[in-house]
Amino acid sequence: MYEVFALHVASDPHRTVGKNFFFDALPADVDTAMPQDYFFWVIRGDDRAIVVDTCFLGRAAERRGRVMHALPGVLLRELGIAPASVTDLVMTHLHWDHAGALSEFPNARVFVHDEELAYCTGPAMLYPQVSKIYDVSDIQNVLGLLFAGRLRLISADRETLFPGIVAAKVGGHTPGSLALQVTTERGVIVLASDAAHFWANYSRRSPFPILDSFPQALRAFDDIERLALGELHRVVPGHDPLVRSAFPSLGRNERISCLHERPVADIASLVAAQFS
Repeated sequence: MYEVFALHVASDPHRTVGKNFFFDALPADVDTAMPQDYFFWVIRGDDRAIVVDTCFLGRAAERRGRVMHALPGVLLRELGIAPASVTDLVMTHLHWDHAGALSEFPNARVFVHDEELAYCTGPAMLYPQVSKIYDVSDIQNVLGLLFAGRLRLISADRETLFPGIVAAKVGGHTPGSLALQVTTERGVIVLASDAAHFWANYSRRSPFPILDSFPQALRAFDDIERLALGELHRVVPGHDPLVRSAFPSLGRNERISCLHERPVADIASLVAAQFS
């Protein structure tokens, strides 16, 4: 069984409901404030610590207008993990806000789905509406890992990466987007990443409006529900500030949430109160 932590790096305090849902499923007025957080995750067992995504560094935050709270490496060290000591890094996908600190992990083997690699190095990147969600320097880093023999390509729709950790290709957000099912002391949890930005996206079956495929994004919700055994508290969204209210912090560090522990608040009630 594993401990699983959400590490809160940055925020976008200016997002609104209208930017987080499709127009036909808005839970409130389009201009209602609905901030977004930026996380990455750590899965820690007896003999290994696996990092999931990397978030990004200060330069990207400044360039894209995000509020930086803590660098990824600083938060990792709060868990007693030096970035250079990380040997396994799983990328749920390669958007700028998930792959922006790959250079901080010089010794890690990096897992990514082969459809994600093909997508972000293929003809879809001819369209700026698509390519702007990636950072070319991040993709160059990934290609460097490929040529260095440090990239581990996942090709199956579902693969056990380590005992108790299953990677499921859910797609929708990007063709190779992954969700991770992890066994913890409270049973399985699912790191949904951007297949479910917010619990409200998931519970309303209304995807975040950055997509590769709308139908596949809807199917991804169903896949996540199956992975989570149909229980909302087992689903961990990728960008929801409510994660920090739902789960206990690591001691006094409010930037690190303990996802392997039982929620300290009813998640459905938190989601409902968000728009009341």
